[in-house]
Amino acid sequence: MRTPALLLSLIAWLTLPAAQPNVLLIMVDDMGWADLGCYGSEIPTPNLDALAQKGVRFTQFYNTARCSTTRASLLTGLYPHQAGMGHLDGMRLPESLGTHGRLHDRAVTIAQVLGSAGYHTSMVGKWHLGQQSGTTPWNKGFQRSTTTRFGELYFPNEKHKPGTEFVYLDGQETPAASPKVGTGEWYSTFMFTDWALKFVDDAKQQQKPFFLYFAHGAPHFPLKAPADVIAKYRGKYKAGWDKFRAARHAKQLAMGLVDPKWPLSARPEEVAAWDSLSPEDQDRFDHMMATYAAMLDCVDQSVGRMVAGLKERGMLDDTLILFLSDNGGNAEGGPRGITLGDEIGSANSQVFLGMSWATLNNTPFRRYKHFTHEGGISSPLIAHWPKGIPAERHGKLEPQPAHLIDVMATAVDLSGATYPATFAGHRILPMEGISLRPAFAGTPLHRVKPIFWEHEGNRAVRSGPWKAVMKLKGEWELYNIDEDRTEQHDLIGVNKAVAGLLIRQWNDWAATSFVDPWTGPARNNWGEEPRPGKKAKK
Repeated sequence: MRTPALLLSLIAWLTLPAAQPNVLLIMVDDMGWADLGCYGSEIPTPNLDALAQKGVRFTQFYNTARCSTTRASLLTGLYPHQAGMGHLDGMRLPESLGTHGRLHDRAVTIAQVLGSAGYHTSMVGKWHLGQQSGTTPWNKGFQRSTTTRFGELYFPNEKHKPGTEFVYLDGQETPAASPKVGTGEWYSTFMFTDWALKFVDDAKQQQKPFFLYFAHGAPHFPLKAPADVIAKYRGKYKAGWDKFRAARHAKQLAMGLVDPKWPLSARPEEVAAWDSLSPEDQDRFDHMMATYAAMLDCVDQSVGRMVAGLKERGMLDDTLILFLSDNGGNAEGGPRGITLGDEIGSANSQVFLGMSWATLNNTPFRRYKHFTHEGGISSPLIAHWPKGIPAERHGKLEPQPAHLIDVMATAVDLSGATYPATFAGHRILPMEGISLRPAFAGTPLHRVKPIFWEHEGNRAVRSGPWKAVMKLKGEWELYNIDEDRTEQHDLIGVNKAVAGLLIRQWNDWAATSFVDPWTGPARNNWGEEPRPGKKAKK
């Protein structure tokens, strides 16, 4: 008879992966929870839908409500302020606890941890983690990189704002129009895919497992896409956001993504009824949404190329692919959005999708990027791993709450890497998250601690079914997410004990997690700072 120790050792051995899996982490920018076909959208995303059909879709995966903060949390397994990125990477607060405009030395990246375990590490796309302040991909563990410093670059012939006119090839500043970057009038979604496959080939040649971080700029403003792809969608959106929102919600109900007891959140008062718009306005809005849809079409094409490339190289079966978005749909630009410059969607246009269409992007939830209500912090997450996700789980929905902080813990678990207590002479904060591997198999995650948020004074804490949330300058609200994920029924007046516990937990977390008190203005309902002399709406 085996001793308990031997039995435990055997069980541990049997549950280890046969080899270190590859990890392909794909993130898009400013895409709403409802914008993929497999999450309810009418936009065709066949390649992503195929990953979902042979993988697992998480229905309650959370981000940090903003770009740089999410990137920091994703790559370090810490909350943003702990990682030194309490706001966008251009903000450095004097005497700051957690807003340094760069990744802090108390954090390590997945690339650093997996690189130490023998992985080939690379990234392509948007960095936005403090390159101007000394934090670069090449000094944070990425052995190969083709990146933009911050901001979105789509075509080589754009009239750029400072800092976006270069691509960095393994740290070398290279003009975007240089043939070293890409041939012809490239579109960055496809150009970065070319580089990603080159880096996969590097790993294969070196006979190493790879960690590849693919950070799309799309579909962040300014919205731009190839003209022929935009043309596919022109005219389709003249049915308007009201009808498309109802259609997405119906599809989500049919898929089981949302519960029938959760009402569709109301169209905000700032957003006009579609049928009240003039034909000229309807055509303009249609062109804007057609461009946005075209950008996601191109992302889906990129995913298809990556999957086909991995399959051709015999690497797909043992590659964990995670696909997510950095925050909810973006309402910046207000209800009318912004259309400036050349033709909408062209290289030198300036297009912000705006609040009206963002309400569609985040169906069925409230609010947007910047805010900690569900519309701002909910991301789709697709996990695909043929060797690691049981066949009986293919196509399943995973309802357990999860967060960006869990990706580091998952990578450490699957790779067998050691998360360090110190690195380069600095003490490293412990990981905040837990491995998602049990959820891939449909078993409980056993999360012990609540999940927390703070961005620009907007706050939230989630523990079990309960979520307390506060918009800056507003009051705390309380929702039972199991019963009311669209946050329609504030229960704080009737569940004061639950709310009090959550608020105390949030205060304790903020006090021990380097959360800076937010001293900036309260943003209006679409995430923009009020103009001088204007009072922010709650």
